[in-house]
Amino acid sequence: MNFYALLSVPAILGVVGYTTDFLPAKLGVPGTCALILIAFYRNDLNRIRDFWWVVAAFAFSMIGDAFLSNKGDDEMMFVYGIGGFFLAHIGYLGFPLLNGKVHRVALFVLYAGYIPFYILSLRPAIDDAVLSVAVLVYLLISCLVLAASFGLRIAGWPRRAYIAGIVLIVISDTFISFDEFLDFTTFNELILPTYYLAHITITAGLISRGLEADAPARVTYA
Repeated sequence: MNFYALLSVPAILGVVGYTTDFLPAKLGVPGTCALILIAFYRNDLNRIRDFWWVVAAFAFSMIGDAFLSNKGDDEMMFVYGIGGFFLAHIGYLGFPLLNGKVHRVALFVLYAGYIPFYILSLRPAIDDAVLSVAVLVYLLISCLVLAASFGLRIAGWPRRAYIAGIVLIVISDTFISFDEFLDFTTFNELILPTYYLAHITITAGLISRGLEADAPARVTYA
């Protein structure tokens, strides 16, 4: 089975979700990516477990997206959505920590950029204290995940694809913060494309990792 070809399914769902705002299509992007990974590793489910962290991340992304897509003017729905995506980031963090460690220089650089952005721009624009804390916590975990992806100890395209996917998620989230809190809408059209492309890129990287004969051994458990 050509698993790369299967990535056309989430790609098509992404186009449908972007053009129609049809929620099942939007949720179908991370959902089908998760199913593709499970199908790809189906013969190794008892031996290889690190990919389950990414599957969980995709599942929680669906939950977060469902809340954000139905939030309207309800700030708590936005908080719940952030909570879903926070749990998704825990999944994205688990995979690189099993296959590497946090890149400390990258973490310092990211925090040096995003913490002042929160203090100077986002915090003054958020009236609700709970939402403000949720945004800060989410910002911190996002930077940690990206720094961890830079610390991956897998080689070649799989590593680059994972990093690129996390970068795209952080970019998409940054564009969302521009829109939601700063009324800066210039990049709104890029929010969903970068988000969908992130899932597809990460999935492609994990497929490539399994297919490359010279790739480092995947994490296994007795």
